[in-house]
Amino acid sequence: MALKFTKGTDSEHEVKLDSELISVSWTCGMAIGGQTASFEVLTELVGEGAPVKVKGKSERGKKLGTVEGVMRRNHFGGAFQIPEDIELGDKVFFEAKLSRNGLDGESEHIPAYPPIRVTNMKWSAQEARRGDTLTLTADIKGLPSEAEVAVVIYEYDRDGGHDRITELPAHVENNRIEIAWEYEYHEDTDEIPSQEELDKYNGQYNPPEYFFTIKAEGVEYGKKQESGLLEFKDWVGIELTDEEGKPLSDWRYKVSLPDGSEREGTLDSDGRAREHDIPPGSVIVELPELNEGTV
Repeated sequence: MALKFTKGTDSEHEVKLDSELISVSWTCGMAIGGQTASFEVLTELVGEGAPVKVKGKSERGKKLGTVEGVMRRNHFGGAFQIPEDIELGDKVFFEAKLSRNGLDGESEHIPAYPPIRVTNMKWSAQEARRGDTLTLTADIKGLPSEAEVAVVIYEYDRDGGHDRITELPAHVENNRIEIAWEYEYHEDTDEIPSQEELDKYNGQYNPPEYFFTIKAEGVEYGKKQESGLLEFKDWVGIELTDEEGKPLSDWRYKVSLPDGSEREGTLDSDGRAREHDIPPGSVIVELPELNEGTV
């Protein structure tokens, strides 16, 4: 509020300052059934502690209730619980009244949507390997087409301390989302166990597993691993050469895996071998013939 004072300063003058309602507005762009929609009222010169009453309504006659309080530093905020049976196409608004100051105002009308329902969260496969591209899908009702949501991928931790891996944008099309994600292995994956962790869980190995959630309008869906768990499978390559770099063929080898299992095989003519679909983590490669002193 701009103030202009034109009287002389050599004597006292009484100046009356009028209170003013600056804004009555929502702090969100839409109202979702079953969720809260927040608002704020901004004023000027109403006095600390001025009473305020806010009533929420919808254009189709839904009552959101009444929120009462007092102004603090010319600000008052709150939220309304949006009815779950709100209809698509309805709009909500609220009226704010400061009776002591003779002020009242109405907010903008924002679109209302029925409750968001997220179902059928699925991976395109139950296992992933390095470089695999997976498709993540889910059915979403209650949001308009082109609405943007976020898909969050977590590494599952049996103790509940799930690690966030990445967050990807997605758009709703015909009540559904579908995105592709290329799996990348992270060397610091927590679920590759140390010996201490193996001892804690009685030697049970837990391979890296992942689940995803969907964040829509401030709410995260799927936190109970409704997507199912995606398991990571790795591979290990072996190459054996002599001091001159020439391949040593047909040697027997044994690989001890992090889950306690073992695999055995023989190197090919190029001194190479590869073991697929193994649990990731530290592996130990042994050459029995070398240990037996037969070469």
